[in-house]
Amino acid sequence: MPAVHLQLIDTAQNDTQGELPQDAPRLRIAIATRDMKSLNAHFGSAQRFAIWDVTPQNARFVEAVAFDDVSDESGAHQTEGDDRIGPKVEALAGCNLLFVLAIGGPAAAKVVRAHIHPVKLLNPESIPSVIERVQTMMVGNPPPWLRKAMGVKRSMDFLDEDD
Repeated sequence: MPAVHLQLIDTAQNDTQGELPQDAPRLRIAIATRDMKSLNAHFGSAQRFAIWDVTPQNARFVEAVAFDDVSDESGAHQTEGDDRIGPKVEALAGCNLLFVLAIGGPAAAKVVRAHIHPVKLLNPESIPSVIERVQTMMVGNPPPWLRKAMGVKRSMDFLDEDD
């Protein structure tokens, strides 16, 4: 199940809200999708992942990763040794967050080992809505798991190290 990476060449039309500042906190997010418009797939059944770079004010489409999960038309079932999870995790290398409708335990463990934080949403949601959700969480006081994904250290100014 090799991954196919598709990228836009015309970057002028690639930005949703302008250039991404170099000094801003940045997350690379992957969104499990069937139609490239919405988060609407489970990790295991997702044939596509939309990958975006997101800052608190801007977002830019990076690429779509597609998987060809077609049977060989022989009617035979896949052998148990076939790894459908590994190639997906490898294709998402470099992402900080993975948005899915559902993900199984073994897949979630592989995703976490690859330093990608899985985020399950209960219902399908548009990709712009997912991006807006991430941007809202990035501003102010993000939750600890998001600060870790962003590589932001929390200020500890209130601690007196001279004691």
